[in-house]
Amino acid sequence: MDGNASRAGPDLSRRALLAGAAALPVASGPVASGVAAQARPPASTAAPGEGLARAMFAPMPTVHLDSGTAHPVPLGARDAVERYLHSRATGERWPSGEVERRVKERFARLVGASPRELAFVQSTTAGEQLAIDALDLPGRGGRIVTDTLHFFGSFWIYEQLARRGMEIVWLRPQDGRIDPAAYERAIDGDTRLVSLSLVSTYNGFEHDLARICDAAHAHGARVYADIIHAAGTVPLDLHATGVDFAACASYKWLMGDFGLGFLYVREGLLDQLRRPRFGYYQLARFRSHVYPFDPPGDGVADMAARDDAEGLFAMGTRSHAVMAQLDWTLAALLELGVERIAQARMPLLARLHEALPAKGYRVVTPPDSRTPLLTCSLEGARERLAPALERAGVTITLSRNRFRVCPSFFNTIDDVERLIDALPRLPQEDIR
Repeated sequence: MDGNASRAGPDLSRRALLAGAAALPVASGPVASGVAAQARPPASTAAPGEGLARAMFAPMPTVHLDSGTAHPVPLGARDAVERYLHSRATGERWPSGEVERRVKERFARLVGASPRELAFVQSTTAGEQLAIDALDLPGRGGRIVTDTLHFFGSFWIYEQLARRGMEIVWLRPQDGRIDPAAYERAIDGDTRLVSLSLVSTYNGFEHDLARICDAAHAHGARVYADIIHAAGTVPLDLHATGVDFAACASYKWLMGDFGLGFLYVREGLLDQLRRPRFGYYQLARFRSHVYPFDPPGDGVADMAARDDAEGLFAMGTRSHAVMAQLDWTLAALLELGVERIAQARMPLLARLHEALPAKGYRVVTPPDSRTPLLTCSLEGARERLAPALERAGVTITLSRNRFRVCPSFFNTIDDVERLIDALPRLPQEDIR
């Protein structure tokens, strides 16, 4: 397989698909590479509320409104992985360096960053931990300000740092929001780090990140943002926010898979950070002095690190299969346009905000939210709702005392109506 084989098919199919999507306000064009083309009807006959570029995906056994847990993989991305696996099975060259460069460039465009500011990481949590380590915490002591709309997995991180001597300030929401003024009051001269989820995994609340960064920087503190529910879902310009660190995995709204994500580090900060780990992928230069025919030299090798984020944070090998997926999906997201994706889901969110309270459900997502997560609190939600949703063939995020609806750009108003119809009306004693 030559260097272009990994992208010629996907790029052609994306162009055809997205040309159709652009022509129709709510419809899509041919199915992605490797699948027979199935054109949607023209705009004059398209069904109202048809999902944006729905033909990118295989038929699903249920109405999938759970993309905030794990997004379905587009057919074109699946085919890209199959081409990669074919190259592995046959021993042919797969252009890993070219694909990694494209993936990093495309993600940088998506989030308003420079490729130099990006390093590949295993997961969002891995990126968050690397940022903490690079700031020499808890060694430096001081205060960390965060909030309870942050990813619940990060509760463990900061409670452990509290046990090691850090002062941890937990801000709590009111009406599903964290007022940026609460951050401004909590940040002081002892604050080392402000840590938050730009879009909350709990209820989809979106922070005013630029305002919080201004407050933190005024006191010399750094800001980390978990962007796993922001990248690919809301317009994002990390440079404009001033954020110091950001991280996300790829298996949610980037439509990749588990095991590969991104860590963003603001370039002006790189030379102020402590190297948290050491890995071969950090190196820009390596010349050994220990093997036959090596040139003589002092020590075992001449080595120098790269001067970008990879040079500070990269470790070892990363998933090439997920890289192949992202090579396809990031290009598709850029061509569809995040603003268009966000706009297309607003009628679905509005309908949920209208219908769920009418059936007795307490929505804890702010009504003006533009993000693709809408949450209701309900005691015993999983046990009470799972049977009805299974009968109706609807998949959402069901937790012990809440449920979350996460529509993606392939979902339609009919999908939302099916969910609404499936949810039982709550008895009067539950409406409070």
